[in-house]
Amino acid sequence: MIKHFFLLALLFCNGMISAQNSDLFQTDGITTELHKNNVGKVTFMKGNIPLDQYKETDFLKSFELTYKSDLNIRVFMNNSVTNYLHQLNPELPADQLLTTGNLQFAFYIDNKLLYTENLNYGCSFGSAGSKDTSTTFRVPLTSSKKEDWWSIYLWERFKVNGGENALTNGKHKLKIEIRPYQTNQNGSVKTGDLIAKGEIQLILKAPKLTAKQIEIQPIQPNSGWEVSNFAFDKKKIEQLNTAIASYNLKEITSVVVIYDKKLLLEEYFNEADRNTLHDTRSAGKSFASTLAGIAINDGYLKNENQTLNQFYDLKNYANYESKKDSVKIKDLLSMSSAFEGSDQNSDSPGNEENMYPTDNWVKFTLDLPMDKSKTNGGKWDYFTAGVVLMGDIIHKSVPGGLEKYADEKLFKPLNITHYQWQYTPQKVANTAGSLQMTALDYAKYAQLYQNNGLWNGKQILTTDWVQKTLTHQFQIPERENEYYGYLFWNRTFTYKNTPYETYYCAGNGGNEFIIFKNLPLVVIITSKAYNKPYGHAQAEKIVQDYILPSLLK
Repeated sequence: MIKHFFLLALLFCNGMISAQNSDLFQTDGITTELHKNNVGKVTFMKGNIPLDQYKETDFLKSFELTYKSDLNIRVFMNNSVTNYLHQLNPELPADQLLTTGNLQFAFYIDNKLLYTENLNYGCSFGSAGSKDTSTTFRVPLTSSKKEDWWSIYLWERFKVNGGENALTNGKHKLKIEIRPYQTNQNGSVKTGDLIAKGEIQLILKAPKLTAKQIEIQPIQPNSGWEVSNFAFDKKKIEQLNTAIASYNLKEITSVVVIYDKKLLLEEYFNEADRNTLHDTRSAGKSFASTLAGIAINDGYLKNENQTLNQFYDLKNYANYESKKDSVKIKDLLSMSSAFEGSDQNSDSPGNEENMYPTDNWVKFTLDLPMDKSKTNGGKWDYFTAGVVLMGDIIHKSVPGGLEKYADEKLFKPLNITHYQWQYTPQKVANTAGSLQMTALDYAKYAQLYQNNGLWNGKQILTTDWVQKTLTHQFQIPERENEYYGYLFWNRTFTYKNTPYETYYCAGNGGNEFIIFKNLPLVVIITSKAYNKPYGHAQAEKIVQDYILPSLLK
């Protein structure tokens, strides 16, 4: 009897252990011979071959990697992602597993580990719920079709973190290993066993460039600018053109240089030309600062210390408190309001990605709660919704609305006639960004600030407002010697041990309008490297390694 009881207890305990370690979800299983024969493998293919058409003869052993190529992987697993995470941490319920863990990708080149990334928990693999059930997935690493996948940005981060330097011309072995990972409450990361791995030989060849791609592009007539005859180092600019043409600098569409108020360089790339309207994303935010300054000078706004309660009945919006009343125009311009909104934090209620799907962006912003950890004007935090609010204040305050006012007070005096606004759901010109212009017209706007607001003998913007705008209002957290003014950024280049301070407008993709403080120099760089980790680094490199060395002997 005692023996029988002992056996039952043992079986029960074993059952409990088995239940604890059993899978949470029934998966799609392994239903094909292809999957069965390749469990645990990362396979490589050219483009997206549907799973039901995918064959072992499609598996790539080598691939010529070019700037525009379509290298995909398909991963064959023995289980689903959620179940792997459950095995790693069986005490956590499914919903917590998927908010504290995902897959880890490790990239090797020629057997050397170069980069490891724990995917954000939000990265999914195909259709909804597939983390729970799918045992195979496909993602592109490179794409010529402008696919918007986390995996493409993962590949770009790998390249920025050693891959670019390792993938020199010739042949290289790429190996990818995939494991599950879990982040513990103390922030430490626990990594599981290998799920899948695979390798491929990559072939890289330097593109053949023509003399026309390398030579400095002649400035055509009717630019609207006097052409400079300043003697610069042409070899440096030819090196710049070589880097762009060979895709070492990627997706650059224009580089314009104004030196001593004259047009020195006007270069276009990647199908852009003088008439192209460039989408420079958040670089357009700076125009809200300009228009606020003009409206203050015209008396439509009193000053930058006016508060929100002078423009809105805030008790009609959600989450009212007196702290909201005291948000100043200055706080919106310097991104230092106490709204619970941060574009740097994907979980923030006021993150711009939460704003765009709503049908009223101003109401979205005014409905936000106030952050208990912030004071108005206390600290900098990038907040697009606040700039939309700034635009609405201008729109409500000036005659004819923001768009008409901007045209009459700013664009016509600068002879800017070819441009395109984006709009809010209420059809108000959108000050969050994407005000599209030609590169030469962006140069006029930037030169206006170097001229201290003067253009063709007319004071479009007061000198006082220009100085306030370009004052260091806040240091950018975690960026040494970088500051923020009134919707303008600030950083200093150093060349031959001499610092050169700049103010600049910046937008996603590496779009920058750069105004030098102590040099008669304005640089416009437009680019389509949207959401790529190298976007702004490229713009900085263009100035640091090519423009300044070409001008400063």
